[in-house]
Amino acid sequence: MQYSQGKVGRVFAIRLEHGDRMPDCLERLAAEKGVLSGLAIMVGGVEEGSKIVVGPQEGDVLPPVPMVTTLRGVHEVTAVGTIFPDAEGRPVLHMHAAFGRGEQTRSGCIRAGIVAWQVLEIILIEISDLDARRIPDPKTEFTLLQCGTK
Repeated sequence: MQYSQGKVGRVFAIRLEHGDRMPDCLERLAAEKGVLSGLAIMVGGVEEGSKIVVGPQEGDVLPPVPMVTTLRGVHEVTAVGTIFPDAEGRPVLHMHAAFGRGEQTRSGCIRAGIVAWQVLEIILIEISDLDARRIPDPKTEFTLLQCGTK
């Protein structure tokens, strides 16, 4: 286990508008405002055609081959994620979400790209004085959180 201790910084209330793309919008805002680390909570709607990662094709194969699915129809969404800087210092979002439509629910990582339907609301809580980065892992090809990297 690794850990780093920080402090709660600024809090941002964000409204994405119809057609805005995640994670692009949030990473861009974080970079513009100098938010390197944070917690993000999201609720709202996502457009048909949004893509999510729903798992690796096989759990024992490294590096994993991601399974990507496309949402059919507009979906409700609730999500939580973290932002940490990558090796170059850019804020990178890692967010998992549950998507609902009718009696069906899907869940997955939004890194493949979701698009706002009418409105997506996000609360971004900045974490300052935190010693953590996302560092590439050659075995998994993920950028894994590493604490104590300064």
